[in-house]
Amino acid sequence: MSRYRLLAIVTAVVLVLDQATKLYVDSHFRLHESVTVLENFFHFTYVRNKGAAFGIFADSAIRIPFFITVSLVAAVGILWYLRRLKDNQKLVCFSLALIFSGALGNLIDRVRFGEVIDFIDVHWYQYHWPAFNVADSAISVGVTLLLVDLWREERARKAKC
Repeated sequence: MSRYRLLAIVTAVVLVLDQATKLYVDSHFRLHESVTVLENFFHFTYVRNKGAAFGIFADSAIRIPFFITVSLVAAVGILWYLRRLKDNQKLVCFSLALIFSGALGNLIDRVRFGEVIDFIDVHWYQYHWPAFNVADSAISVGVTLLLVDLWREERARKAKC
C-alpha cells in the first residue's frame, strides 16, 4: 500500500471516529457531566480545553492563532517527511498518519469552537489524568510507535557494530 493511501485511510478513520465521538458528547452531555464506565478508573466526562496538553496556554490571547499555526506547520512537516520515507518504513508511515490525523481532528475543533472537546477521563480514585479525546489518542499512539521504531533501529544499528 502506498504511503499516501495509508495516510488517507488512517486520516479518514481517525477523523470520523474523532468528530463523531465529539459530536455525540457535545449533543448528549452537559458541560462537565460525567458518566461512570468503570468505577474509580474510567468515566466519560465532557470538558472543553482552551489550551494544549494539561491546559497549557489556555488563557493566552494568541492561543487560537498559535495552535492553528502549529497544527498546520505540523501537518505540512509530516507530509514533507512522508515523501522522504523509504518504502520499507511502514511503521513510521503509520505513526505519522496517526499524528497527522490527530492534529487535524483537534484543529477542526479549534477552528469551529476555539477550543477542543475532551471526554475520556482516566483516573485512579481521585487522581485524574487530564481528559482527552480520540485525536489525542491517535497522536499519543503515533508518537509511541515512532519511539518504538527509533528504539528498534538503534538496536539493529548496535547489533551490526
